[in-house]
Amino acid sequence: MASFSDLFWLMALAAGIASWYRLTRAREVAVRAAASLTKRHGLQLLDQSVGLRSIRLQGVDGVRRLERCYVFEVSEDGQSRESARLWMAGNDVVSFSLPMSDSPALETVVATDSIVHGANVISLADRRRLH
Repeated sequence: MASFSDLFWLMALAAGIASWYRLTRAREVAVRAAASLTKRHGLQLLDQSVGLRSIRLQGVDGVRRLERCYVFEVSEDGQSRESARLWMAGNDVVSFSLPMSDSPALETVVATDSIVHGANVISLADRRRLH
């Protein structure tokens, strides 16, 4: 008969595997979203990959949700490498930062495209005012 500690470790292992699977699926969605964003803005997605940089708990309209930040590298001309960011909540792109064409600074934009983002769009100004 299995003891309580064996059952606990089995459940912890199952939770770890489920979390790993969900993060892997979310990363695949982030890669597709990054490819779509870079193509739309005339940039190249370098290495065809994104990396999870951070996870934060963000409050929007009184509801807390987890947002993940993915970083990736883009190029305008195929020679330079510049960093870009993509914030996602679930499978929706919340906002993204792409390098501006005339300076290496990042330009942050709230996602408004229905292909990349769902129907609920919150402007960056409104979002900052809430917090």
